[in-house]
Amino acid sequence: MSGIGSGVRLRTASMLAGGVASFALLLGAGAIGADLGVRSARAAGPVVAVEAAPPLAAPPASAGYADVVVRVAPSIVTVRAERLVKPAALPFDEKDLPPVFREFGFNPRGLTPHREGGLGSGVIVSADGYVLTNNHVVENADKVKVDLPDRRTLDAKVVGADGPSDLAILKVEAAGLPALPFGNSDAIRVGDVVLAFGNPLGVGQTVTMGIVSAKGRATGVGDGSFEDFLQTDAPINQGNSGGALVDTQGRLVGINSQILSPSGGNIGIGFAIPAKMAETVMSQLVHGGHVRRAQLGVTVQGVTSDLAESLGLEGVRGALVSDVSKDSPGERAGLERGDVIVSVDGHAVDDGNALRNRIAGTAPGTSVALGIVRDGHPQTLHANLGELRSAQAGADANGGSEARGRLGLAVRPVTPDEAAQLHLDSKTGLVVAQVDPAGPAADSGIRPGDVIEQVNRRPVNDVGQLKAAVAASPGRPVLLLVNRDGQSLFLTVEAPRA
Repeated sequence: MSGIGSGVRLRTASMLAGGVASFALLLGAGAIGADLGVRSARAAGPVVAVEAAPPLAAPPASAGYADVVVRVAPSIVTVRAERLVKPAALPFDEKDLPPVFREFGFNPRGLTPHREGGLGSGVIVSADGYVLTNNHVVENADKVKVDLPDRRTLDAKVVGADGPSDLAILKVEAAGLPALPFGNSDAIRVGDVVLAFGNPLGVGQTVTMGIVSAKGRATGVGDGSFEDFLQTDAPINQGNSGGALVDTQGRLVGINSQILSPSGGNIGIGFAIPAKMAETVMSQLVHGGHVRRAQLGVTVQGVTSDLAESLGLEGVRGALVSDVSKDSPGERAGLERGDVIVSVDGHAVDDGNALRNRIAGTAPGTSVALGIVRDGHPQTLHANLGELRSAQAGADANGGSEARGRLGLAVRPVTPDEAAQLHLDSKTGLVVAQVDPAGPAADSGIRPGDVIEQVNRRPVNDVGQLKAAVAASPGRPVLLLVNRDGQSLFLTVEAPRA
């Protein structure tokens, strides 16, 4: 492109000089001198030489992102993962196979193990060979190779992988590699321009441009345990996974991870893991081989407008505590059901996902200050965080029958056996047997098998108490504490006026 550009500029200058000379020959020196404003000089004495016009100035530098691409591109690699796939055992003995199958070419002995390949991207984050990528790119792989931009292909070792964050760290034996610096993903704003690098669909290294469309997104795809995605409309396609999302200074602000698309192609909704989370996970994988996360020991949910009104909150934000595990850091700190956690160590908590990520990103054993709202009054509690262990599966709920009310549901008292099976804190509550599809309960998401434990923060043991609690809530939503599959959550129901 530089040669073409230079040629165009030279040709333009040449055309201007040649045109003046020709014009002078045709009209004579006097005519051209008069037109150029030198006649008076010629009349007063010798002809004054006219200096040649200076060459045209070069056009200004491009206003694009080429300089950023030049700096970032050498740090982006292609990751090729292979895994051995063993076919499932045949459900029959070969000798029992009917002869007709052999006539059509079916050969059970042809079902042999084979290798399956996957393609993704990665980011060089240290000069001595550490490469960040997605866990799903290298998961279950027994052979991983990395293609560098300088066309070298190196064997890579999976140093560590973390399913909950969908991150993995690879190591190649090389030195002096161009490492991409980490940026501050917390400081990036919605609307900031970002560039996405990777190898989409195996076509080769590609860069696309867009903006940050949203922050703090959770998609629930894959493991879905710890998600705090940056959303972007920079085109991301299959093969971009593990590639870099960078700011206009060429700093790493995210690791491309997912796209949202009904067709599998890009529609402008892509997600990247924030660089801050990636850097923390990488450090732990490199130095310890696994990621340690703290836990509070509570179940939380987001706050809706109806919940905020029922709980007397000033704004629709925070994480509503729907359950507190026994002997957990949360219980020891004094947290109760119905508390709304609005901050951790002074950092605002917008929803349950934000709280989970804030706690998980803190080292186990750390003491944190929890800003809560209880019964409309702000308080501060202090919790010494524990270490997160694998979650336990909840119990199944059973349905039943009896009694229908203004909420559009049928309930009956829970039996002691059901209470034990559902791991209820008490042996009281009402099992939802039926839900009217056109009623208020269905609109609020209540399902058959749910156990209503509280109405407006008060325990309920029979249908009469439920009806009385609903009647005592004129003009505002009814707040229900529901146990679903062993997990507690708050729901609001807009009861019709009597």
